[in-house]
Amino acid sequence: MSAEDLLEALRADVVAAAPMLLGATLVRGSMRAKIVEVEAYRSDDPACHAFNHRRTARTEVMFGRPGIAYVYFNYGVHWMLNVVAHEPGDPAAILVRAAVPLEGLEQMRTNRGVSKDSQLLSGPGKLAKAFGITGADNGVDLFAESDDGLHLIPPTQLVTNVVAGPRIGIAEGKWHDVPWRFVDGDSEKWISGPVR
Repeated sequence: MSAEDLLEALRADVVAAAPMLLGATLVRGSMRAKIVEVEAYRSDDPACHAFNHRRTARTEVMFGRPGIAYVYFNYGVHWMLNVVAHEPGDPAAILVRAAVPLEGLEQMRTNRGVSKDSQLLSGPGKLAKAFGITGADNGVDLFAESDDGLHLIPPTQLVTNVVAGPRIGIAEGKWHDVPWRFVDGDSEKWISGPVR
């Protein structure tokens, strides 16, 4: 799949595009990881930060063009990486929840302070810490390849064993049961938790 194809999918429909990010490679410097778990959010979704087109300093980047990074600080503890979707002005994003480490594991282990590889990237906060993702990455073009900058390489082929289920940590009544969490079913040992 080309970057243009993935960007076109992101522009068209965040829910349909989310499973297309599975298998994509997240890159920063010498670190590389294969994305195996994502969640979709859009503006008519009560769990979305920009629900009903709510525009704030934090959500402003979600109103931008598809393919840029929306990075926010969750509960004052963890940074979270999202990929912006839809046309500018129509906020939507895909949370990158987990990935399989491929290269640069020593750096990831140092950044995380853990040695168990299956725990390095098995959650969105863990992934962001391992890759050194912070608010400085908010608004970065994830499809602009660079030597040391944060970027994405689209998967060469779509994941065929996609498992869908409800998103994690969504309060009841905020579309907590919509099946917008997508997991690579062949990489379940690397994800953040079981799929209901």
